[in-house]
Amino acid sequence: MQSKEPIPLNDRIHLIDGFDMGVPERTGSYVINEEELTIIETGPSPSVKHIKKGLSSLGYSLDQVKYIIVTHIHLDHAGGAGYLLQQCPNASVVVHPKGERHLINPRKLAAGARAIYGDSFSEFFDPIIPIPEDRIIVKGEGDTLEIGSDCTLSFLDTPGHAKHHFSIYEPKSNGMFTGDTVGVKYEQLVREGIDLFLPSTSPNHFDPEAMHASIKRMLDRNLDCIYFGHYGMTEKTTKALIQVSEWLDIFVEEGEQIIAEGKGYNELSARLLQRVKDYLSDLGVASDHEVYILINLDMQVSALGIMDYFQKIKQ
Repeated sequence: MQSKEPIPLNDRIHLIDGFDMGVPERTGSYVINEEELTIIETGPSPSVKHIKKGLSSLGYSLDQVKYIIVTHIHLDHAGGAGYLLQQCPNASVVVHPKGERHLINPRKLAAGARAIYGDSFSEFFDPIIPIPEDRIIVKGEGDTLEIGSDCTLSFLDTPGHAKHHFSIYEPKSNGMFTGDTVGVKYEQLVREGIDLFLPSTSPNHFDPEAMHASIKRMLDRNLDCIYFGHYGMTEKTTKALIQVSEWLDIFVEEGEQIIAEGKGYNELSARLLQRVKDYLSDLGVASDHEVYILINLDMQVSALGIMDYFQKIKQ
């Protein structure tokens, strides 16, 4: 997959497409041009080659990178952190307190992903490189990180998608890097004037109440922009957050119905997909639109998380 040129989002922040799973506009890495060159999200290791080409295109060398920040340690966001760090001699990785041990020893994390992706695991995620403890910086609720003389990032604990998830507030743009906590943005539809923001309810930490609380924290901040892990930036922050909250309720209601009917994951995945298709059909989106490559995958993973959630609360 040929790398794309970095996308300028403002005069200081660029987005590099990581081509997660070989799919464009699936995951991205954000480059913040400050005195301390900072990358937010690496994606999996196969995305690192795109990050390197993007940095070179922007005129940066790998030894200029000071901070590599991962919103959480799921492999599609942080799987490439160790691999990229090997090539950035002056960098440290910044992670949530509950994610640190998984970066030092990623064996359990890799095993969980291997169980989901099976034979495709190596193609999508290898290599997964452990990170030395002395190259990790832990940041939690209320912590800050100065990356420029007039730019200090702030960290918010934002569970719901994962317990090891923080979001990063960037003051100059009044923007928030939200990882997966407040959902997924489908760039393929934006070009057609359609804004779709869906929650990401993957296993095994999905918690709808915590996710709603994290969404409300974002709403209360009156953000000017949101930088999504999947994928890109929106300035329609209120619309995005309200829509994700509404879809979150729909996802949980469908899960409750499936449980009541004694059915399983496959049926839930199909129903979630159909709900989204019905919504988009009313907006004129064809049933064979390319966006369904991503939505179909996302509904499968979200269905797994919803079923896992209901199984846990029954115990």
